[in-house]
Amino acid sequence: MSHASVFSPADLPWPSARPVPRPNRGDGWNILADIEVFIFAVEAELEAMDRERVGVHRRGCKPNHGLRRRVIGLIWMLTFGGMQWRIAGLLSGIPFTTLHSRFARWSRLGLWRRLGQRLAFDWRLACGDEVLPSAVVVDSRSLRSAPSAWVRSFDGGKLVKGIKLFVVCDKHGSLLDLELHPANMDDRAGILPTLPRLAALGFEGDLLGDSGFKGAPFAEAALEHDIHVSVSPGGTRDGRFLPHEVRWVVERLFAWMRNYGAGGEGGAPS
Repeated sequence: MSHASVFSPADLPWPSARPVPRPNRGDGWNILADIEVFIFAVEAELEAMDRERVGVHRRGCKPNHGLRRRVIGLIWMLTFGGMQWRIAGLLSGIPFTTLHSRFARWSRLGLWRRLGQRLAFDWRLACGDEVLPSAVVVDSRSLRSAPSAWVRSFDGGKLVKGIKLFVVCDKHGSLLDLELHPANMDDRAGILPTLPRLAALGFEGDLLGDSGFKGAPFAEAALEHDIHVSVSPGGTRDGRFLPHEVRWVVERLFAWMRNYGAGGEGGAPS
């Protein structure tokens, strides 16, 4: 096979010049598991951010679109396959500083959060629902982490030394927002930063959670964003807490995130 016939992400046409690629799997959950779909989605979101003037290019610096697509492909490999950043840079010929600085800059600009929300809303429309949900589910999970990974602490209730992940999802289990804190963070304080971001999306509805989110101060803080907190340790006999078959979706979301956190090996983030 000649080198010219080998697929290269840099050879892809612009997102606006080609149709949206379809993933190989038809269930919708692993839509980003195909590299072409991932590159298309990231480039389309970057184009939208440029139109909104989010993250203006430095003066005199022309963007290298071929390099950008190679970086996006490497980020896909690091996310779904698992590899150390410096090794990926060494094998690809892209300096580690270029690779990691691009990823860090896009993270600061909120690219990955925007991308996840856009895909979640598209999935809701495909399922025949409204774009914005009428209720969201929140929960937290304490995870063990390596000392070099991030700031960590000890969760005395779960007996876990590491980090605590806070997620917000809809009834389909699609991730709408997340926060990462040390493991000793209180549930209400950890989820609090997501409230203004949900309000910025236009969400006004119920925030459903377990007893860790109970408390009048937290409920009042949510009401400032037209979000009503509904707390229960579980489903009630008359079904008042959560709609049927919805409570478990956040647990499934944690399972997916844990699986991808270690390159598909099912381990905790490190």
